[in-house]
Amino acid sequence: MNREQFRKAGYEAIDRVCDYMESVEKGEVDVVSSVAPGYLAPLLSDSVPETGEEWSAISADFDRVILPGITNWQHPSFFAYFLVVMDWVAKLLGLDASFQNGSGIGGGIIMGSASESCLTAVIAARQRALRLLPDTPLEKLVIYGTTQTHSVGAKAALILGLEFRALETRAEDLWALRGHDLKAALDEDIAKGKVPFALLVTLGSTSTGAIDNIAEITAVAVDYPQLFIHCDAAWAGVFLACPELRAECQLDAINARSKAANVAAGICASGEVHSFCTNLHKSGLVTFDASCLWIRDRKLLTEALDVTPPFLRNKQSDLGTVVDYRNWQTALGRRFRSLKLMFVLRSYGVSGFQTHLRKLVDLADHFEKLVKASDDFELFVPRSFSLVVFRLRGSATVDAEALNKDFFARTAERKDIHLTPTVVGGSYCTRLAVGSPFTKVEHVEAAWGLIQALAVEARQAVAAK
Repeated sequence: MNREQFRKAGYEAIDRVCDYMESVEKGEVDVVSSVAPGYLAPLLSDSVPETGEEWSAISADFDRVILPGITNWQHPSFFAYFLVVMDWVAKLLGLDASFQNGSGIGGGIIMGSASESCLTAVIAARQRALRLLPDTPLEKLVIYGTTQTHSVGAKAALILGLEFRALETRAEDLWALRGHDLKAALDEDIAKGKVPFALLVTLGSTSTGAIDNIAEITAVAVDYPQLFIHCDAAWAGVFLACPELRAECQLDAINARSKAANVAAGICASGEVHSFCTNLHKSGLVTFDASCLWIRDRKLLTEALDVTPPFLRNKQSDLGTVVDYRNWQTALGRRFRSLKLMFVLRSYGVSGFQTHLRKLVDLADHFEKLVKASDDFELFVPRSFSLVVFRLRGSATVDAEALNKDFFARTAERKDIHLTPTVVGGSYCTRLAVGSPFTKVEHVEAAWGLIQALAVEARQAVAAK
């Protein structure tokens, strides 16, 4: 919708909120919904619509299918204290059916951030490892990541009081983890009596957009039954929505099922990606927060996190007819985030969502070509989706590291552009990540003009020292 349509819809939304509060105050609605568990799925389509829908149809469905299932906490007689959308997103990204709630074994949950998703996945991994090796002291458990893994891995280890090991990656592998390096680390730690139980692989690292070699990694992991694999695709995972990008995203390797049997009764096999996370609040058009976590075996979460005191029990939970998401996460309470996902996905449709992502990639490709054509700049790594990582070239008289640090310091002082730095393999680089739906070619070209001007200033300043 355009701005005027958005303004009108906003006014209507305020009216609807006021009408709702008035009906609650007057007791015109029941406190507790009368719908049966699972009522919602048959009322919605089983996937994201191919094209965007009119807001009037979406808001009408809010009254038709959402409100009947609401327990009205604001009701004056309230004295006590959604699955479909996550399957929509899984199908949109091409994730295997085993990740979907409809499988009855796996499923998805909306979290606040990739940090929270990673922590939750590691808790599931620990539960799996301790079921397999029940007498293992916690101090022997090790979480693996790489030198390119986001700090979420180290933070999960810190919270859980466990060891974190960052495996080295190399420039010749485009900073991706390879299978032989994983095997060497596993054999080394196991020989020391340690138990590496969780591996965080990355689809699109924050620093450079690196993508670990997932096929090699899962092939190695088959021989290490205790190893749970979580795929952190916080930034780049949404690009799976574009079929032409799925090979680059290694979707086949993510979806592939292990050729090994379950390692023990009720314990899922090694040698496959067990959980997957991506953030729709980065390039996925949904406002913060909307981190989507899928897991192939939901019991790993519920067995580790199920604490149900009497005041939280109800008939549906006891019968197992509803999914209690409080047992899939560390917190008991949660926000109604699936609603905003449904609004966005229905408004854009599959084609609109893909158009947005392709535009981001095209704009980053345009910037990459500007860098390649310059004698003053170089790409640190090839463009990854909508991310370009670049550096200023040094010279015989100008140190490259000092030059790049000075250059970025100048960009950081500006209020009309926002870039971010990174250091990879000892090299200081600058990142340009296209993510806003409002960014156009003219914005990219204006950024390039400013970058060139600041580069001249930086080179002169460093040469004068």
